[in-house]
Amino acid sequence: MRSEEDRPVAGFPFSAVVGQDQLRLALILCAVHPGIGGVLVRGEKGTAKSTVVRALTALLPAVDDAGTTRPARLVELPVGATEDRVIGSIDLEKVLRDGERAFQPGLLAAAHQGVLYVDEVNLLHDHLVDVLLDAAAMGRVHIERDGISHSHPAKFVLVGTMNPEEGELRPQLLDRFGLAVDVAASRDVDVRMEVVRRRLDYERDPEAFVARYESADEELAAEILTAREKLDSVELSNRELRRIASLCASFDVDGMRADLVLARTATAHAAWRGDSEVTAEDVRVAAELTLPHRRRRDPFDEPGLDQQQLDDALEQADQDAQSQVEDDARDGEPEPPENPEDRGPDEDRGPDEDRGPEDGGPEDGGPEDGGPDDEGPDDDGPEDPDGPGGGVRATDRPSAPPAGEFKAKLLEVPGVGEGAPGRRSRSMSSRGRVVRSTRERGHGLHLTSTVFTAAESQVARGRTAGRLRLAPADLRGAIREGREGNLIVFVVDASGSMAARDRLSAVTGAVVSLLRDAYQRRDKVAVITVRGREAELVLPPTSSVDIAVRRLQSMRTGGKSPLAEGFLRAREVVLRERLRDPQRRALVVTLTDGRATGGKDALHRARVAAHLLADASVASIVVDCETGLVRLGLAAELARELRGGYVRLAELSAQQVAGVVRAAA
Repeated sequence: MRSEEDRPVAGFPFSAVVGQDQLRLALILCAVHPGIGGVLVRGEKGTAKSTVVRALTALLPAVDDAGTTRPARLVELPVGATEDRVIGSIDLEKVLRDGERAFQPGLLAAAHQGVLYVDEVNLLHDHLVDVLLDAAAMGRVHIERDGISHSHPAKFVLVGTMNPEEGELRPQLLDRFGLAVDVAASRDVDVRMEVVRRRLDYERDPEAFVARYESADEELAAEILTAREKLDSVELSNRELRRIASLCASFDVDGMRADLVLARTATAHAAWRGDSEVTAEDVRVAAELTLPHRRRRDPFDEPGLDQQQLDDALEQADQDAQSQVEDDARDGEPEPPENPEDRGPDEDRGPDEDRGPEDGGPEDGGPEDGGPDDEGPDDDGPEDPDGPGGGVRATDRPSAPPAGEFKAKLLEVPGVGEGAPGRRSRSMSSRGRVVRSTRERGHGLHLTSTVFTAAESQVARGRTAGRLRLAPADLRGAIREGREGNLIVFVVDASGSMAARDRLSAVTGAVVSLLRDAYQRRDKVAVITVRGREAELVLPPTSSVDIAVRRLQSMRTGGKSPLAEGFLRAREVVLRERLRDPQRRALVVTLTDGRATGGKDALHRARVAAHLLADASVASIVVDCETGLVRLGLAAELARELRGGYVRLAELSAQQVAGVVRAAA
């Protein structure tokens, strides 16, 4: 008999969640129509993301499983899960015991007709996110591997939660989630009080608290089941379909996935309301859940949906729909005969024939003639007093807007690491392609090599029939090679010598492009600015590179250039981070013209500090920002002291992609 301590704790009721109305609605709509493709929940820590998701499972209809009825399951996928654990793999025990190939289902099969929950989905390896999203969209999993061909249904509500401060999902993966909701703690005092009160009541007596909301949860569950049954009978008229297409076109979303998801969501919302036809309000609600994460063209664009833009787009879509209805009505009426006398004086002429300036013809000096609206090459406005010839004062000033986008060269740490999954430097890890087998433990079992090794000894072991005879010495480990994410520490020279507007604009554009590259390669980043008398760590190591861009945009410039302090600060950051995350290798990227001017004997001190950074076995690269006819070559000298790579600022736009970092000592 169980003791009180062994009794399972009842889950927090869905109906008891205070606030988070949009999140609750998104989850309910996905429960009504799993084909929507899941929900991505983005928000700061402590906003009940996990609580709401876990509570949803109790509302789902019961599942028929092998002649019996069971409750829907909540399957949680850990961040460190392997592909075999997710999609399934060979049943090794059956292969070795019976000599038969058999498939062992994974987590996707277990989540069928339930909820598959991925906490911190932004930290999950990209190829696993692709697998999850493919299964959620198709409702089925196909496996073709290791001589196994297998397929099974996998219809589930996919929910991923994440904290944006820990790093973003790539836009390609964002688009694969059907809906996205941003959650935040309420700033209303009464709401916050009620949240705390309910949580304390739940912790004091979970069973009594759950009983209090049992009828409300049962009512919600019945409504979800009714909406599911009604879903196929909901009509999506051409008028509303045109509204959907017009909305997606006006927000300039890529592809057709947004249109499909918006249509499914609007249909699910109509069924949830109990209506038999999709209305404009259903489309609006669906748009607020479907479009915000799809309008981010750049990882540094702010998420969310501007309500005024949505209102304008809906109004335009309504006008388009109304015009189409009127056109369709006119199509059924005979055309009235044309009376030549009814034509105006211009209707017998071509579009520009005999049209003078008063008619807006070619003689009006418009853009076709290179008139005042045609900005020619000389229309550059007054010369920038802060340009190369204008001089720069050593005073605080905001950084210049970034120049055009650069094509970042592939900067990678030399050697082979064992760091966090990413897409930059070579690594040996449990996530990657198998390159060979080893007698050592390796990263998982190399099945083929193990079987072949055992097969060579079967005669000596007296086997003539039956199962394979294995010995511990037969086991072979798998060596997997993949890519890792690194810690990229940017040291940005923001001194007066760098503050000429054209140069600073180019440097800012280069850093933004390098940060975008770091985002795509799953790196952590840190930013150090060097100016005045010190080096400032404006951004400690983080996976949220969009924060780095915001800090960069508010960077102040001017004053002297204490490069020595910049290198020492970078060394301090790298060594401290090694203690926290010893497997994540670091790369220091310094953007400077090399003119160290901060303090006594500044250039010599900068070289010594660079030598110390190199002695700490830190890979580095110097981006030379020096311009002009006379070049001192100081940045190249610093690169030699760092025993790292060297590249000129202009070369960051080169098309050749190559590793430019040399091995650190």
